[in-house]
Amino acid sequence: MTRRDFINSTSASYASLLAWGMLHPAPASALNLPANGRKNDGKGRKVIILGAGLAGMTTAYELGKLGYDCTIIEARARSGGRVWTIRGGTKETELGEGAAQNCSFDDGLYFNGGAARIPHHHQLTLNYCRELGVPLQMFNGNNEAAYLYNEGGTGDLANKRLRIKEYHNDMRGYTAELLTKALDQPALDQQLTKEDIEKLVDFLKNEGDLNTAHLYKGTNRRGYKSTEHPGAGHKPGTTTDPFGLTDLLRSGFMQPVFYNVGDYIYEQQTTLMQPVGGMDAIPKALEKTLAGKIIFNAPVSELRKTENGVRVVYQKDGKPVEITSEFCVCTLPLPMLKNLESDLSGTVKRAADFVPYIKTGKIGLQFKRRFWEEDDWIYGGISRTNLDINQIWYPSYGFQGKKGVLIGYYNFYSRAEAVGALSIVDREKLALTQGVKIHPQYPAEFDNSFSLAWHRVPYSGGGWATYDDATRKKYYPSLIEPDGNIYFAGEHTTYLTAWMAGAFTSAHRTVEAIHARVGEYTKK
Repeated sequence: MTRRDFINSTSASYASLLAWGMLHPAPASALNLPANGRKNDGKGRKVIILGAGLAGMTTAYELGKLGYDCTIIEARARSGGRVWTIRGGTKETELGEGAAQNCSFDDGLYFNGGAARIPHHHQLTLNYCRELGVPLQMFNGNNEAAYLYNEGGTGDLANKRLRIKEYHNDMRGYTAELLTKALDQPALDQQLTKEDIEKLVDFLKNEGDLNTAHLYKGTNRRGYKSTEHPGAGHKPGTTTDPFGLTDLLRSGFMQPVFYNVGDYIYEQQTTLMQPVGGMDAIPKALEKTLAGKIIFNAPVSELRKTENGVRVVYQKDGKPVEITSEFCVCTLPLPMLKNLESDLSGTVKRAADFVPYIKTGKIGLQFKRRFWEEDDWIYGGISRTNLDINQIWYPSYGFQGKKGVLIGYYNFYSRAEAVGALSIVDREKLALTQGVKIHPQYPAEFDNSFSLAWHRVPYSGGGWATYDDATRKKYYPSLIEPDGNIYFAGEHTTYLTAWMAGAFTSAHRTVEAIHARVGEYTKK
């Protein structure tokens, strides 16, 4: 008997062999299934999934491998949720705006309105790109040739743009000078004002990520333990301990060849990647595997528990439609969940009411030529300002092309709220008026724009969940446990909020939980 004969002549399957340890799973499918987990466990069992974002589609994709019959209900006409690429033909009407916005970018030009980059250590996200056949290219997030611009300050650098490399290297040089002088006490007699000292201390505190006692004890800038990265459930991650200064001084790594100025935020440290042609390549690839399983243009209005499972009511073509199943996986953003008529537990409802979502917005500006490359030698990366536009992102694709789209602002919190409250026309005007202070080429080269404010985008309610320690402690536990036969997934159920990895890890955790529960039923 061949191996194929054995598989065909028994109830064995790919999922069964995975569970029995007879096959090694593909990296993205490496669910820790219980020993009794068989594909037959899921056969005939129905699961309703609310939301066709990455969490919802990944849950359906993985449950489908185990035999479950999944139906995804999506309010929008597209998949992907907050993984959304804006290109010519994209239409959107924001809440309170009235008129639809229609993107008129040239063919091949786009910007990612939501998720925009993949860190090198988000291996699950990268593994799904590999499994689904999504090609990747480099995303340049840190470019020392980009600009800093500070308006309203004092001194020679006020209201002037300067290269990031100029600032970084000057500050490192002066800091090194002062620290060197500390070894020669008489050289410290040169006076600094109290204000100068306070500013220098603030710089050193941020530069070294020092604690309140101005001591360096290590931070998540240097990464997490290899087996204890942030993830779904009770997995905040464990940071690694710093090396001793003496060990570092004697290591040989102080040589110039080893020195590299990078972005200090853990998730944004190089290397970063992006799908070729836009971030929506990932949800499109998942959607392709789920043909016929997604009901689009179907906003959910009611979520109820039943004696045997769950009941969901959604609107389709202006009429209510009812559907039932044994389980439901709700991946809706919490601002949307709180709008549902439901009999969810009080703790879940309170979480939906009180976990805040960030206000954030972007604008894509198409220009007739790529002046940032031709005139300013900027290829990818981000310029940063203290203006309402906050950041200017340069595209990491289409280098040396004729036209290009850059992100003219990417802002947060009160700035995003104020800019998002403007009309579409006034948002464009603000982006151009402030952006010209960094790039005087704006007026002559501008073509058209498309803007969005995530807190005003229907079925979103904001950019992503923002927990502080108190909110995490009070509300998070109710979102990582099932409420009867209703499970929750999405970036808000992880320690990876704002990242696609949060959606993917939450889906895996939910699939594991449902399949383990079904396995218990099977044993009985």
